[in-house]
Amino acid sequence: MNTTLITGASSGIGEVFARRLAAGGHSLLLVARSEEKLINLCNELGRIKSTRAQYVAMDLSERDAPARLFEETQKRGLEIDFLINNAGFGSMGDFAKLDPQRELDMIDLNVRSLVELTHRFLVPMRERKSGSIINVASTAGFQPVPFMATYAATKAFVLSFSEALWEENRPHGVKVMALCPGVTDTNFFEASRMQRPPARISQTAADVVDTALRGLARGKSSVISGWTNFLMVESERLAPRSLVLRTAGMVLRKTVGGKE
Repeated sequence: MNTTLITGASSGIGEVFARRLAAGGHSLLLVARSEEKLINLCNELGRIKSTRAQYVAMDLSERDAPARLFEETQKRGLEIDFLINNAGFGSMGDFAKLDPQRELDMIDLNVRSLVELTHRFLVPMRERKSGSIINVASTAGFQPVPFMATYAATKAFVLSFSEALWEENRPHGVKVMALCPGVTDTNFFEASRMQRPPARISQTAADVVDTALRGLARGKSSVISGWTNFLMVESERLAPRSLVLRTAGMVLRKTVGGKE
């Protein structure tokens, strides 16, 4: 059965992807840690005509989780033709004062798990010469971000990794795209125990998903959600990197209560 697999599907951007694709007739496999939220969402989506929604409750930061998830799709006879790697979290603060284990867990989820899931599901897509992968990066991936150092670095990896795979897989009928949202009205900051960056216009998760699906349909290697975010990224490309870095540091230093 052709199925769309969405990680981090119990809330925010992942949940909106699930609702939008269910309305379009996609069969879904939803993955997140919260089993109760997944059950409620699957029951709701299952009432949409021709939609079959299944779930797997799993913490994808665990080392063997991607392998277990891939094996589960095989046991259920699911052919994953659309993978949305949305699971992830962030942190904010002076790196030297942050919990090192949480930073490593972030790398495991945002990077290692995403790479393994992409590889495992890309190989059969290549064999079928058909499939799509969206990896959720961030506008934070376009430049280093002091006081969000690990998070921004993981998203820079996701952006670079996804754009490289876009080129590798063009001859094989598989689309790969990095989605780069800015500040979005979800529970991301609360769940990540982060403060919202100051003076930033936020988008709805629906806006971000609309941008993603349009970009994928157009064969984009990456897409920035929101014109203000696009203009911000483009302006930062023109400025000296040291200036961008110091400006971001001054703004976020005040946010986290550090000293100049």
